[in-house]
Amino acid sequence: MGGVGCSIDGYLNDAKYSEPLPWIGIYIAAASLVCLLAMAADLIHGIRHRKFWFPCKFFTLNSTSLTLIAVAIKLSVDLNTSMPGREDQLAKLSSAVLMCTIMANCMPSLGSMENQEIFMNVMALGILVITLIVNVGMEMGTGVIYVYMKEHVSILILMLVLLGILSFSASVVPSTKSYLEMKYSVRHELASKECALNGKGGKPVIERLKEGLMKYWMMAQTTSPQFVMGRSATCTASGAISLLSAAILAEAILTSYLLKRSFKFCNGQSDYKWSITFILVIQCVAVVVGTVAPAIRWFTAIKFRCPKLGKEGYKKEFTLEYYWIRYLVEMKESPLTIRIKNRRYRKLAHNAKNKFLDACIILQTVIVFTSKVIRLISIFFFRGIFSFCDCFKSLKNKLWFNSTISVSNSGSEVDADSKLDLSRFVLYLEGEDDLVHLMVTNNYHAIHHWIQKGQKKKPKILIHLLEGTIMSRGFKGVAEFDNLQVPCLDSKEPQNCWALPVVTLTAIAISLPNISRHLIKHLLTGVNEGLRYIRLVEDCFDKEGDFINLKKAAEIVWLGIDLHNKWLDIDLNKISHHKGNPKKILEQFSYQSKKIYSEEKTTNERLCLKLSTSKWPIRILAANCMYRISESMLLKYEKKHSYTNEQLFMEMEAMICAIMGACLTNLEKVISTKCANCVIEKREKSVREAAYILGKTGRILDLIEKATLPALDPHQMARIDEWRLAYKLEI
Repeated sequence: MGGVGCSIDGYLNDAKYSEPLPWIGIYIAAASLVCLLAMAADLIHGIRHRKFWFPCKFFTLNSTSLTLIAVAIKLSVDLNTSMPGREDQLAKLSSAVLMCTIMANCMPSLGSMENQEIFMNVMALGILVITLIVNVGMEMGTGVIYVYMKEHVSILILMLVLLGILSFSASVVPSTKSYLEMKYSVRHELASKECALNGKGGKPVIERLKEGLMKYWMMAQTTSPQFVMGRSATCTASGAISLLSAAILAEAILTSYLLKRSFKFCNGQSDYKWSITFILVIQCVAVVVGTVAPAIRWFTAIKFRCPKLGKEGYKKEFTLEYYWIRYLVEMKESPLTIRIKNRRYRKLAHNAKNKFLDACIILQTVIVFTSKVIRLISIFFFRGIFSFCDCFKSLKNKLWFNSTISVSNSGSEVDADSKLDLSRFVLYLEGEDDLVHLMVTNNYHAIHHWIQKGQKKKPKILIHLLEGTIMSRGFKGVAEFDNLQVPCLDSKEPQNCWALPVVTLTAIAISLPNISRHLIKHLLTGVNEGLRYIRLVEDCFDKEGDFINLKKAAEIVWLGIDLHNKWLDIDLNKISHHKGNPKKILEQFSYQSKKIYSEEKTTNERLCLKLSTSKWPIRILAANCMYRISESMLLKYEKKHSYTNEQLFMEMEAMICAIMGACLTNLEKVISTKCANCVIEKREKSVREAAYILGKTGRILDLIEKATLPALDPHQMARIDEWRLAYKLEI
């Protein structure tokens, strides 16, 4: 009798080896589906944001995506599983075409990677592609692939070309980044000076911020690493190659089903069985969806270049810009990093390195010229179609001339901004002079779009609260929430931040008895809206991290108030119900906070001695703030015994609004700081967020501009204690 795993006659029993293959097929289909969804998400994202160079946000080259790709193309690298039927052979082809589609799709993502990351990911992709090419070649030799030979050979050639384009395009990223960064620093200085002059010129705050944002957006957008890669000749050529590979797959599918007699498939069923249909359908859809973005990049490039193509245009098409080979030339000029003691071997190594880099420079030159030739051929092919479309458009404009005039007259906001010259802030590479006007046109109204989007989600309750307080009482409530007559709990007193007094005052205000639920809900919503912008201000100015614990204390206290109606461990409902008048509530808060402070201080005595007051434990900071505010409110209450619950509530609401309003005077600085983000990969997102914030807070900035502010320097405006001191001195 045979052993375990063996048949009766002693041979290895492999009858069950193929049983899991249908489930492995589902695994392949699932990986292909994830790739499909990621490419579709990038496509939708590009269309939604009108970025027709389609940046890679969801599907980029990284370890996760490379693993998914390896699973998705498993059929192409499967050497020994028989694939006899039509769908089996088509699935083999679709896996190879999917690889081409993915490479064309992921090209812009190279721009957002660091040098080491680019090298590792391109190497991993190269190993995967070479493995696929070798395996498919072996399968054609062994007969596993026995139809669509021409199609497979064509796809393998296109795949190899795409790999070369992608690999050598990656070598351009470091040089283009450094060159554009150098140009950005010059333009950034110019934009900063112009924004400063606009501030002195007396322009309204929203207008000067909008102008500044448009300048910074133009710089950020045109230096976006993915956009730089997306508009390059090699990336647009990859779109044409991707479209060609998809066309080859479509041709194979159509001919196999429409011309059935031309193909003779073997009988039988593959070991993947029913799962092969899922794989084929999903991969075909993935190819169709994934081809759209690269094809649009290619089509946009040739559409733009077509009218520009003249005598000078031809010269540009056959000119190699220096940035394509700059990185390779610099590598050639730099010494070897490997230390070799023997002079002769050191010389041999140096010469070998130079020969290799010379070959790379030649290959890079060939790839760039090939990409430009592909673009040139595409232009000649589509020139007639573009000419026809232009004639049709001119005829349409003549017919609808009157309606065009009425539409142009209605665009007053656009016309008002048309005087602003943004071409100075377009940052471009050598040979991209013709793209300047196009980039200005395409990006001119982007800031308006994000500002309008922000205006739709403006904090209405917060604006209503600030309108009622700032215009009537100003910001004097900043000095009233913490009375200097209140004795300190310790010889060292913690500093104040903006958020902690706001949430502490809110906790007391909503605990007052007999207050309308509508007023409480209104205040809670307004504070919740205001805290988002207070966090922005505090994060912007607290670069050293001095207020980290104070900010955490405010967040934890607010989380308890907002979700559980608790201040630390104290239920605010119980305080409100069991105490008859405001004085007892304030006394209860004072007593409880003093108790928590003493307990926590005793527990963390050694820690508090070592740390600065702003870095004390969170509960100590929250308890100290509550003690000082509740005691200050008690002094205020005792001075005016005629205070009703509602009057005290309104008084505290006015203080909360004054603190929030004073904090939000720094929003202009926050927006300006976001525009000056120095990290090239995050610059575009940062400016977009700044425009969105401007749209949401435009009305607040208007209110602040009309209000009377204390005589403080910009750095003093960021600190609440400086505001308190200014008002105390004024009094």
